[in-house]
Amino acid sequence: QVQLVESGGGLVQAGGSLRLSCAASGRTFSNYAMGWFRQAPGKEREFVAAISRSGSITDYTDSVKDRFTISRDNAKNTVYLQMNSLKPEDTAVYYCAADPGLRAVRTGHGDYWGHGTQVTVSS
Repeated sequence: QVQLVESGGGLVQAGGSLRLSCAASGRTFSNYAMGWFRQAPGKEREFVAAISRSGSITDYTDSVKDRFTISRDNAKNTVYLQMNSLKPEDTAVYYCAADPGLRAVRTGHGDYWGHGTQVTVSS
């Protein structure tokens, strides 16, 4: 079992930045690929970013490329999502996901999920 807790969400003006954190516990963090998803009102859950177990591979959805950066610190059992140049359309609940396989994370089939953190970007 893996428990995931997101933090760092909040209200920010367009063009601003936030850094989300996802703290993991319960099993060895380095055994899991990690990812971030988001869900806006009236929309389906959307893949945002993923990172491999070692951190050597990262992937992003097109709408956040060059603005968001996913990273991990295995010593702290934490994955981060640095969000820059935020836009109102980034407003959503952001969820952290974990799975031994990067493919499962990227396709939204991770074994473990956090409860989400709200990000609101005002115009």
